[in-house]
Amino acid sequence: MITNNQYFVLFVATFILVGALTPIMRKIALKTNFVDRPNAAHKSHKEPIPYLGGVAIILGITAITYGAIFTQSNINQEFWLATTLLGPALILGLVGLIDDKRALPPLPRFLAQTAAGIFTAILIISTDTVGNPSGNSPLDGLITIVWIVGISNSINFFDNLDGGAAGAVAAASFGLFLITYSNGQFLISATSITTFAAMLGFLIWNKSPAKIYMGDAGALFLGTIIAGLTIRLDPDVPSKTISFAVPLLLLAVPILDTTVAVFSRIRRGRSIFQGGHDHLSHRLMRRGFTKRQSAYALWSLAAIFACAATTIATSESNTNSLVGLTAAFWLGLLVIFLNAEDQ
Repeated sequence: MITNNQYFVLFVATFILVGALTPIMRKIALKTNFVDRPNAAHKSHKEPIPYLGGVAIILGITAITYGAIFTQSNINQEFWLATTLLGPALILGLVGLIDDKRALPPLPRFLAQTAAGIFTAILIISTDTVGNPSGNSPLDGLITIVWIVGISNSINFFDNLDGGAAGAVAAASFGLFLITYSNGQFLISATSITTFAAMLGFLIWNKSPAKIYMGDAGALFLGTIIAGLTIRLDPDVPSKTISFAVPLLLLAVPILDTTVAVFSRIRRGRSIFQGGHDHLSHRLMRRGFTKRQSAYALWSLAAIFACAATTIATSESNTNSLVGLTAAFWLGLLVIFLNAEDQ
């Protein structure tokens, strides 16, 4: 059981720690020349921007999570639960950090993501902690692996705009917190409020014009965290269809961005792993939006879908119509963005 005061302490401590660590990591990145140079066609910034924002996020979330655990009475159990969630994310964060420095080819990243997915699948199936079990263990395992790989890639893909990925993860994690606040899933609710606070602390420095980037280290870490949380989410809803819809809606905007980019690249005969100006943010800016306006638009969409997911998961009335409405809205956005000019 976590009290309201403890949630508040988690939020404040994480916000302050990540907010304080980020400028420190920025100075280290500048001193060590660990920067993102605009030396590729898909880069939209003009001057080198320091990386290592992801390291600040990783250190903040990890330190606060384990620090909170050591204040509890059942330390061993809580430590194990947190490690099963943070362990794969930390490994992928390290892979992302290497990628930020050396620009790894897609295969090593994919193999690392798949290994994290397999580990998570084995773990949650063996401990019966799948949030939405289908009743078929091999199918649950496959869904878990695809979800972990897909969402970690999706958050990484979506990190193409100042504040874009951080804002989307903030919306999803706050929605997760609201959903799990009163249903007894304390690990998810505590990690969600910590992640939400970390995103707000990081956005002080990452909002447009960004002073630092999270890089692949932060994006892969956050993608794995949010995927691990949502695959464990067990919303108290009347049907499997609605239950499966909740995590999809929480991450609807990053999924939309990835879908648009992948379809666009396939349509043009390009590799789906080749960067380009075909993401939602780029399409908005070609329509006249500034970087900041594009971020606000995408944050608003993420908040709308998170609100829909929260309403669906917490409402006592039938929400089939709301699920259908939000699904139709998402499909409408997909058509609109796919019909926008490719580049």
